[in-house]
Amino acid sequence: MAETRDNASPQSSGTQSPQGLKKNAGKGRIAGGSFLQAAREDSVTSEWGPLQEVDIELPLTLTEITYKDGQEYIVMTFAPGDKQNPFNWSKGRKMFLTLLLCCMTLFVGLATTAYSSGTNSMVKDLHTSTELGQMGLFTFNMTCAVAPLFLAPFCELIGRKIVYIGAYGCFVLCFIGLALGKNIATILVMRTLLGLFGSVGTILVGGTFSDLYVPDERATSMAAFSYVAILGTVAAPIYAGFIDETIGWRWIEGIQGLSNIPLFAIIFFALRETRGGVTLHKRAKAVRLLTGDERYKAKMDLEVRNIKELLHASSVKALHMLITEPVVFAYGMWIAFAWAVTFIFLSVIPITFSEKKGWNEGVAGLPYIALVIGVTIAFGLNFLQIRKYKQIMAQRNGIILPESRLYGAMWGSFMLPIGLFIYSFTQYGYLSWVGPTIALAPIAIGIFFIFESCYSYTSDCYGESSSSAIAGQGLLRNTLGAVSPLFASQFFHNVGSQYAGLILALIGTLLAFIPFILFKWGPLLRAKSKLASTQKGDDEEKEKTGLYTAPFV
Repeated sequence: MAETRDNASPQSSGTQSPQGLKKNAGKGRIAGGSFLQAAREDSVTSEWGPLQEVDIELPLTLTEITYKDGQEYIVMTFAPGDKQNPFNWSKGRKMFLTLLLCCMTLFVGLATTAYSSGTNSMVKDLHTSTELGQMGLFTFNMTCAVAPLFLAPFCELIGRKIVYIGAYGCFVLCFIGLALGKNIATILVMRTLLGLFGSVGTILVGGTFSDLYVPDERATSMAAFSYVAILGTVAAPIYAGFIDETIGWRWIEGIQGLSNIPLFAIIFFALRETRGGVTLHKRAKAVRLLTGDERYKAKMDLEVRNIKELLHASSVKALHMLITEPVVFAYGMWIAFAWAVTFIFLSVIPITFSEKKGWNEGVAGLPYIALVIGVTIAFGLNFLQIRKYKQIMAQRNGIILPESRLYGAMWGSFMLPIGLFIYSFTQYGYLSWVGPTIALAPIAIGIFFIFESCYSYTSDCYGESSSSAIAGQGLLRNTLGAVSPLFASQFFHNVGSQYAGLILALIGTLLAFIPFILFKWGPLLRAKSKLASTQKGDDEEKEKTGLYTAPFV
């Protein structure tokens, strides 16, 4: 082993003043291999403590002695400017990874609802009931609701890269069973597995963006994620109906499976680990093997000890946050309603345009274009929210609060009930198709702003706990999304399309006040929450960004 200085002994620094020794007691630095020369010359971290040199390739890493449960540990953290810290990756690399994850989310969204376009043909071919066929939507969404509670811990334990690649690879393989299934049991099992593996492309992406971007840089990526999540869900019926009409329901699944293969290949070779704690865990493990000193740990190593504790913390924490955190529950209810509306309209649009107006299956899917246009308009309008956020940040010298994310939500919150009101009173068969088609655009605009503000506001509020918070909201969202297709058709037929739409519009109006309430009382709610006081990243990052440190003015 190369020359070593014990960072646990402040006297080993030699040239430091007594005041400096006292200040840096228990702190140190460690580096090795080709990184040594740069570490010796690093003036930024020189005041942190003495440098320990090791005979392995190890970038300059900061160390600090800490105690837990009566045990002494040397916790390793990134040095400023460390290129292996995801926060310090180049803008181009971050954008590329954001694009990959958004494409994955888009393909998962398409798979979610394309299935519904072939349901009638499928149940005839497999000689089963329509109710059983619709269970494919239920099983997909219910699995998406529950799976993240158990997948999230594996991200913390082994990193996001392995989970993404493994799950997405299995997601692609599931299309084989869907395209070739000979009975409804096979279809339902494959849809369940598809939801299990596809959930990584919806629930876990928001947490991954927290690995890459500090809060004041996260707005565009979160908006893009919300955009593709909704776009994929509402766009699939546009083409799936024509595929079902021409070459059959099996090719809906077959074409989707084939189209996912190139993206999976790119993700397999190009996706990088985004969780900084995993990188530090590997460094600590390498130092332990070299030195035999078991005290070297990453911060994540001290938080949980084994997979059993990780699974317990993940599932229980997500449910606990959903129940006990008013912010998580309120937004969970709002986004769950928006998601339910999305899936209800998978049944409502065919009722309006196929049953009442007599359009064939392919043409009846074209009104979904209005939803695509609406969500695209909302994505463009969201840049006004981003600009407003940056203006506030500039005016307050970088000190800003999560509530500054809510301007777009407050404006867009009433677009959903407005669209529902218009649709409910214009969907009669004897009226023009223009009215209900136009109404779909504000519905999509409202859904987008609910999604975008939910992810960005929740992430800013809860930092490293945001994955659990979003998983709890996702449980509520996908549960309601799962059950809504089972009663949507009966609801609109039995209650009447006008009154069913009116009921949804009134519920949407009531929930539209949520962002206004959070804008006014959000700081008080966060002040009472221990979890909301933690910022994404470490304490140094929190101090550097200056976030959440002052009351909102």
